[in-house]
Amino acid sequence: MSDPVTLPLHMRRTTFDPVPELAKLRDGAGVERVSTPFGLDAWLVTRHSDVKEILGDAERFSNKRPSHLPAPGMEDLSPEQIAKMQAGNLLLFDPPEHSRLRRMLTPEFTMRRMRRLEPRIHDIVNDHLDAMERSGSPVDLIQTFALPIPSLVICELLGVPYEHREDFQRRTNTLLDISKPPKERTAASLESRAYMSELVSRAKAEPGEDMLGMLVREHGDDLSADELAGVSNLLLLAGHETTSNMLGLGTLALLRHPDQLELLMKEPERIGATVEELLRWLSIVHSGVIKVTTTDVKVAGRHIPAGELVMLALPSANRDPEFISDPERFDISRGEMGHVAFGHGVHHCLGAPLARMELRIAFPALFERFPGLRESGAPAEFRSFHIVFGLTSFEVAW
Repeated sequence: MSDPVTLPLHMRRTTFDPVPELAKLRDGAGVERVSTPFGLDAWLVTRHSDVKEILGDAERFSNKRPSHLPAPGMEDLSPEQIAKMQAGNLLLFDPPEHSRLRRMLTPEFTMRRMRRLEPRIHDIVNDHLDAMERSGSPVDLIQTFALPIPSLVICELLGVPYEHREDFQRRTNTLLDISKPPKERTAASLESRAYMSELVSRAKAEPGEDMLGMLVREHGDDLSADELAGVSNLLLLAGHETTSNMLGLGTLALLRHPDQLELLMKEPERIGATVEELLRWLSIVHSGVIKVTTTDVKVAGRHIPAGELVMLALPSANRDPEFISDPERFDISRGEMGHVAFGHGVHHCLGAPLARMELRIAFPALFERFPGLRESGAPAEFRSFHIVFGLTSFEVAW
């Protein structure tokens, strides 16, 4: 039996808040060598200015893992198998390869294209609110609202059958849970790839009007089948996992800050600023992809040699007092800030416009439909060991 995984410092929270030890590191040395759950040491970077600089420098801080540092659980795979698994995953490449892949996807995520989706997102949100109302109080908000809405949106956008959602959500949960054995997580990744490869084959035979069909029609000669599967797999995973956890945690945060919720309901034009403050304050992606230094670098005054792993503590960066005043306070009147919840630089989240749109539609609709929404009394269950912070259950009443 494998030893239990210790929760890394950058993933530790007290309810919503990063633990005080993380702030102590940020306000002190700023960077520290830490052990990771994967058996490798890395440098943990905690300050907003340093994190943003690293995110913006793909030349010195690479997303591409070198062959002498295989990802845990992949030690038994051949280089060809690893290359097949990684093909099309934008997060694992640097320019110019990353730029080639991203260029093909960017038109699908412009604000203009997203606005065409807006009526459908309103319909999806209202359908789920209707279902909540019919089922009656109390309900688990995660299962009835926060998880199904982004899942349905991304399934329709990509062309993934929504009836397969339980399978892909199960695989995603395994893949993102660092407490699971590495081999189990790798098996989930291989299963996800195989599933998406099957959908790519169908799209190649009969391309539909969805994004997968568009990629086949417009870029079928530029993208291999493995790259198509990889791109789609990443969009499916990121498209439902991050937004659903923002919806669940964001609702709980607003309920626990009734003055802020009251301000939003009185002044609904603040929804954009509210979403940005929730993104900053919650920072649900703990660190993003581990970077590898391509040359000797200096971070927060510390010399880091070439070939070292670097992890970014995004919750710490977004609560850095050098970046924003009174950072621990949740305050929707701040306006839109330069947070790094979506990353920064060439790897800035491609789906950010879609995520923002879903959140801006879903939060007001939820609280308008159920103005008396409250926690039911059953404790909300936070999940600790996931790469994306969130709730496993959250019962609400009205």
